[in-house]
Amino acid sequence: MRVGLCQLNPTVGALAKNADDIIAAYRSVVAGGARIAVFGELAVCGYPPEDLVLKRRFLADCRAELDRIAAATGNCVAVVGFPEAGSQGRRHNSAAICRGGRVESVYRKVELPTYDVFDEKRWFEPGLNDQPLVEVDGMMIGVSICEDIWLDDGPAVQQGRAGAGLLVNINASPFHRDRMAEREPMLYAQAAAAGAPIVYVNQVGGQDDLVFDGGSMVIGPERMVRHRVAQFVESVAVVEVDVAGHVEPHLDLTRQIWDALVLGTRDYVRKNGFTDVVIGLSGGVDSSIVAAIAVDALGAEHVHGVLMPSRYSSEGSITDAERLCANLGIDGRTIPIEPGHVAFSEMLAPSFGDLAQDLTEENLQSRIRGLTLMALSNKFGWLVLTTGNKSESAVGYSTLYGDTAGGLAVIKDVYKLVVYELCRWRNTRGDGERIPEVVLTKPPSAELRPDQRDDQSLPPYEILDQLLEAYIDGDSTEADLIERGGDPQLVARICRLVDLAEYKRRQSPPGLRVMRKAFGRDRRLPITNQYR
Repeated sequence: MRVGLCQLNPTVGALAKNADDIIAAYRSVVAGGARIAVFGELAVCGYPPEDLVLKRRFLADCRAELDRIAAATGNCVAVVGFPEAGSQGRRHNSAAICRGGRVESVYRKVELPTYDVFDEKRWFEPGLNDQPLVEVDGMMIGVSICEDIWLDDGPAVQQGRAGAGLLVNINASPFHRDRMAEREPMLYAQAAAAGAPIVYVNQVGGQDDLVFDGGSMVIGPERMVRHRVAQFVESVAVVEVDVAGHVEPHLDLTRQIWDALVLGTRDYVRKNGFTDVVIGLSGGVDSSIVAAIAVDALGAEHVHGVLMPSRYSSEGSITDAERLCANLGIDGRTIPIEPGHVAFSEMLAPSFGDLAQDLTEENLQSRIRGLTLMALSNKFGWLVLTTGNKSESAVGYSTLYGDTAGGLAVIKDVYKLVVYELCRWRNTRGDGERIPEVVLTKPPSAELRPDQRDDQSLPPYEILDQLLEAYIDGDSTEADLIERGGDPQLVARICRLVDLAEYKRRQSPPGLRVMRKAFGRDRRLPITNQYR
């Protein structure tokens, strides 16, 4: 059986373009001799459409595009994901079986996930567990959708028992650091239990804070990968399911995270109609890595770096940022904030009176920088990329309406130590030093007061990141961390900082999800919350 693995990058709501891409991919795999063309989950509308599916006109428009896709089919079966308007106001996450110019039948997703980033029961009703098989060239094919394949005795295994010689599973499975290591063992077990190969097709691309890594593959019942296409790129490939073929090697974890950040940034910028981005460059590691990611995503000619020195900026921070601009080949400009700092200080002096300087004056500098970047954004149509990492966002080590002001928080889900790891990895890729070595070795500092360093306000990142990952990603409580040997005072302080900063995170731009649990879709805690 020759199967077309159509790993496409849809845009949510771009129904006509998505349909055009599906038809083009279908024609390509038909030319390659495919008898089945397999597309991703909700490929017609893009995933996740969220509350768009509550609009009846949206569902009708999706159906019209699906019918256009079906009309383009011949003897090769196309399995296409779409949101279906069912009877009595019900909606289904469905897969259309298209052949001979029409929608021949429909499979409706049985298992609707409501964990992590998923909330499908808000939008869809489940299908039945005994949906019919599809016949292709004398072979019976079982179709399922994403979460269905994860059930131990779910639709895929039951289809195998019913005589399916091939199982097709269409997906919109978002990336996180450990995702590939979870998928393959599950697919091995399901293929063995069903006694049939599994064709697993996943969408690729960025959608708001989610990144889809593709990695489509064919798994044999002998528990081996027979075919696998590359992660993080669109791919249309025709494979012989019953023989071993080309298997793309796994990317190492650091490369997966980097590629996810690059793809997510590129798609967020371009799918939202922007061409260029602007970044405030401090000479520190966080703004440096965001600039390097933006260059890989968009090209150096579309990235603009702004140095905004203050009275407290060190000479090194300026020269390091200038060197970064030279290394990356990006447009760099310097806009000192001292005139604005003086003006705001004089404007506020009558109200502040004789009160001593404190965090207010530090935050004022950050807000002047945020205002400056947003002014450039308004004037030139550049999207502002913010530069805060997950460690800082977790404990509120940021300024609301200052360094949190922007359109996309590129490294919002990347802990500080992983930032360093990614920078060192990128510098070894053979195209020269991207992030200056001095940036990676100097002590981190916000430079909002004389001789300021991060470790004056926070514990060392080797300790902080470990606590944060357990508390946030691992859903541990303060008591859990203390029972495991954590210093009670430090644990209490860090957990309190995380909880108090929830209101800041709610007002920050979306950020790309690359870890198991990100702020936003994954971790949803109340702002008003006295549980400790």
